[in-house]
Amino acid sequence: MFIRLKSGSTWQLVGSDRYNSLVGAGVAGVTFSEWALCNPSAWGYIRPMLQENDGWAAFITTPRGKNHAYTMFQHAERSPDWLAQRLTISDTGALTPEQATEALAEYVSIYGDDLGQAQFDQEYMCSWTAAILGAFYARELSAVRNEGRLCRIDAIPGYPVHTSWDLGISDDTALWHFQVVGPQILVLGCHAQSGVGLDYYETYMRETYAAKCWTKGIDYVPHDAKAREWTGGRTRVETMMAMGFTPQLVPSVGLMDGINAARRTLPLCVFDSDTEMTGFSALEGYKRKWDDNKKAFSMGPEHDWASHFADSFRYLALSWREARAAAPSPPSPTIQNVLAVEGIAPPKLKPISRRRR
Repeated sequence: MFIRLKSGSTWQLVGSDRYNSLVGAGVAGVTFSEWALCNPSAWGYIRPMLQENDGWAAFITTPRGKNHAYTMFQHAERSPDWLAQRLTISDTGALTPEQATEALAEYVSIYGDDLGQAQFDQEYMCSWTAAILGAFYARELSAVRNEGRLCRIDAIPGYPVHTSWDLGISDDTALWHFQVVGPQILVLGCHAQSGVGLDYYETYMRETYAAKCWTKGIDYVPHDAKAREWTGGRTRVETMMAMGFTPQLVPSVGLMDGINAARRTLPLCVFDSDTEMTGFSALEGYKRKWDDNKKAFSMGPEHDWASHFADSFRYLALSWREARAAAPSPPSPTIQNVLAVEGIAPPKLKPISRRRR
């Protein structure tokens, strides 16, 4: 996948999930194919190289919901340094009306009316809002948007802010910050990083909680975190505890059971708007694999950049009930606060003096 030309230039194909392999590459130009499906961290890694080399970048993609490709397109439309074009088949004339009608009919015959139309709108009409084919949480996340549960929210004082972790080494480590307040789950933030150790997250957590004045809660980690590392001989749980974390294992259940738990949990969630273009978009893009031979979706998910946030959210779904049990109890119904709720001023009581005999 690497060609060195006689001029000394090189040409290489690299997956966006392996962008770390380009250390010291001195990239002069890059083309991202299907950018909406790529790991968005790849651009943040490559951009400094291009800027140093006065290089260029091109992003070619089909929309996959309002994820990082959508926000980059919006930025490119506003920036004088970018060229941005959204071209449908109506703009390009690549297909005749008859061919477009046939393509739509074929999609409908394979996927049904609703998904077939969504697939056509996405692939041919470049729609940012078409449902992603095979998405696990399409209905639940659509309800989150439609009901206004993706908005600006703040943590409730006095309640701990917990985290759910998907621990990775070669892959991203992704986590969600959440509070459980009564029957509702406030999803306050998310974060992901690749190629860093727990010392990075120790600093990140300390600075984040201090800046936002959050009360530290429990760190929920997957069941395999109790496995011992080959080099150090310690489990990840033991390493986290030594660094000041409060790790707790989530129940060990199957993948599909965890996905169903996430489906039941999403109707209870309110997401901070800062998560929209990162973790929330990853949940929208978390989808099944499509088997072209069987013309059907497989049970398993597609492993891509969205998987890490989706796995981390599954652990949130398996742990929030336990987190709710750890939340502070409401005040007991004393006569003073009952009267206060009813709008009645409590009576002034005279102190009782005792005489000594």
